[in-house]
Amino acid sequence: MKPYTILILLSATSKWLTLSRHERAQFYEKTILPVFRNTPSLSVKFYDSEYFNATISDFLIVSTTDLDEYKRMIEILRDSAVYSVPYFTVKDIVVGQENLFQDFDQQLNNPAL
Repeated sequence: MKPYTILILLSATSKWLTLSRHERAQFYEKTILPVFRNTPSLSVKFYDSEYFNATISDFLIVSTTDLDEYKRMIEILRDSAVYSVPYFTVKDIVVGQENLFQDFDQQLNNPAL
């Protein structure tokens, strides 16, 4: 099965920005990292974009073949200060799979698949 690539577009709130850098690092270590350790089938990368975009300050790229584990990650984050304070607002979530048009073309050419 092809992996799903999921873009999670975020905007940092003033509550996040008023935390000291030390407090942010502690929150990341104690709250965020354990979420990803508990969802091993996910590959998650964090990116900063506040220098290049006026609306999106950060984004995550998640790769997985297990959408249930992705949903679990989101639920865990929803139960944390990421969503509840909130430290970040989710601006958009985009889910895709690489070159699905090729799979569709193959199915058209070989209906038995």
